[in-house]
Amino acid sequence: MTTHAVEVFESGMPPLSLLEKAAKVLSAFESAGPRLTLTEVVQRSGIRRSSAHRILDQLVQLRWLEREGRDYRLGMGMLELGAMASHHNRLRRAALPYLHALHESTGHLVHLTVLDGSEVVYLERIGGSDDSGVPSRMGRRQPAYCTASGKAILAFSDGPLVEQVVRDGLRPRTARTITRPDLFRHELAKTRARGVAFDHEEGYRGVFCVAAPLRGAGRAVAAISVCGHGVHREMERLAPAVRGCARSVWQSLFGPGRQSEKRAVGAVAAPGVPQPSMDSMMAWLRFSDWM
Repeated sequence: MTTHAVEVFESGMPPLSLLEKAAKVLSAFESAGPRLTLTEVVQRSGIRRSSAHRILDQLVQLRWLEREGRDYRLGMGMLELGAMASHHNRLRRAALPYLHALHESTGHLVHLTVLDGSEVVYLERIGGSDDSGVPSRMGRRQPAYCTASGKAILAFSDGPLVEQVVRDGLRPRTARTITRPDLFRHELAKTRARGVAFDHEEGYRGVFCVAAPLRGAGRAVAAISVCGHGVHREMERLAPAVRGCARSVWQSLFGPGRQSEKRAVGAVAAPGVPQPSMDSMMAWLRFSDWM
């Protein structure tokens, strides 16, 4: 009888997938001390000893766990993921009231994105049913080189990262995608000079965006953008509001004189930045309860 058949016979349930088993192994470390032996992992997870041993070895190779003698503990890979998730949650929570206010004042779709390698990842999307034609959703990825958000972040990133994006390829997504490395670098230089990046149907036909980097005096950590099918008629007008929104979010996170959330509701925003309405703030607070 195969192992698969044995597991079904003994439990009366379909066998767990490899991913489910790995999740149970990692969960064994949730309420335990800093170190666990193989025997303790088996007892806490309920996974067969042979399977648990294979999974632990694979997790060590991935740096999600570390092994010292007979003991296992959480590794740097897992700690890095946790730190990144915590950072992104904090970023979203600080940005949400300003993103809602920017959406209300412009009437267009608003995004909060971060860079991961050569791609941007959407952390937040604020918009209504009228924006369904814009192919974005939370957690989705897009190539950085053909999005306003990606260019806004890359313009204020290290040179090696930009060159990596170029080496990965500037493939045409539409007839207006910038595919020549020299033109792409020139576009990033213009973005640095004006403080915002534009997307003129470079990723999708009919979709236009303007984005500003979230940064202080150094590298950008994220970007805020306004997108839509009719944005091309008011890109220059929208640019100061997007720039100011990014500045206000940065100040709420790291800037001097950072205020508490309650005081920030009534604070005077930077020029061109719409203030969060009470409805936006209440929606943000309701969302925060689930974070």
